[in-house]
Amino acid sequence: MNQKLSQETIKLLWRIYRHSRKYQVRQRAHCILLIEEGYSVEQLIKIFAVSKKTIYNWKNNWLNRGLVGLYNRPGTGRKEIFNEQQKEQIKQWSKHHNRNLKPVIELVKKEWGIKASKDTIKRVLKCLKMKWKRLRRIVAGKPEPEVYERKKKILEALKKLSDQGTIDLRYLDETGFCLTPYVPYAWQDNEEVQGTKSQQSKRLNVLGLLNRNNELESYIFECRITSDIVIKFLDQYVQKIDKLTVVVIDNAPIHTSKAFKEKIPQWRQKKLEIFWLPTYSPQLNLIEILWRFIKYQWIETEAYSNWKVLKKSVEQILHDYGGATGNRVAGRYVIDFA
Repeated sequence: MNQKLSQETIKLLWRIYRHSRKYQVRQRAHCILLIEEGYSVEQLIKIFAVSKKTIYNWKNNWLNRGLVGLYNRPGTGRKEIFNEQQKEQIKQWSKHHNRNLKPVIELVKKEWGIKASKDTIKRVLKCLKMKWKRLRRIVAGKPEPEVYERKKKILEALKKLSDQGTIDLRYLDETGFCLTPYVPYAWQDNEEVQGTKSQQSKRLNVLGLLNRNNELESYIFECRITSDIVIKFLDQYVQKIDKLTVVVIDNAPIHTSKAFKEKIPQWRQKKLEIFWLPTYSPQLNLIEILWRFIKYQWIETEAYSNWKVLKKSVEQILHDYGGATGNRVAGRYVIDFA
């Protein structure tokens, strides 16, 4: 370029080079800036790893079209391999073969005679708002719609009474911890390979009773939690309550045993009522959120090094959990249930 660029143009090119969302545009703006600084064509070929013809095309497009020359003209560039209907079919195939794209590649070749790489299929799926992520465990069945809606409405009414201070609404559930890590992802250096040992161990079981004010009653057991343990837990808790308390629980066998149901009249006399959730509805049990936070966010990776460290970590989290209510100081771990 014989004519020197103005300072305004140079500033604009630098802005495009640093902030444009399109890689090709940033690359071309950088090239024009280097040409302005006196770099030779041979040097530019090495820097950008392109041919001499490409460098001259970038330069000529700049000279003839200015800033617009940094961008591709409409209709230029590589044509799409698949039409919209084919993309949708690829999406359906990928949902069926959701852990291996090789069958999808074979179907594309068989049905349309198109050879496509795994990276090409991945790009199509990303454009269709699909992504590779961990599969979640889900319940085995679905609740009866009528029962679900009826109990959900009752639960909403109980929440309002709890917010008004008329009752104390508590959610009861059990969970367990072992040395098999729950979190498969972690931030780490690109060249670093971190891992956690997956080892057999005892199971640390926790029985918890939680309300929406982050008030938690919890006990830790190294034995299996049975119906008798849950009964003893509620027998102890019922001695503390000073107003009507509704305990929300699921339909696990330990919550529906004959011995458990026989205790209900005694608890009712002491202002404790049991509310069973509809079947297959863990999302309605608030304490499930607490278990997820502990397992997937609050337990550090190092806690899985051995049983003693894991137990101490779980105990510490449960001890430090809680919100500021009355004279109680907020703990380190709190969940906003609003």
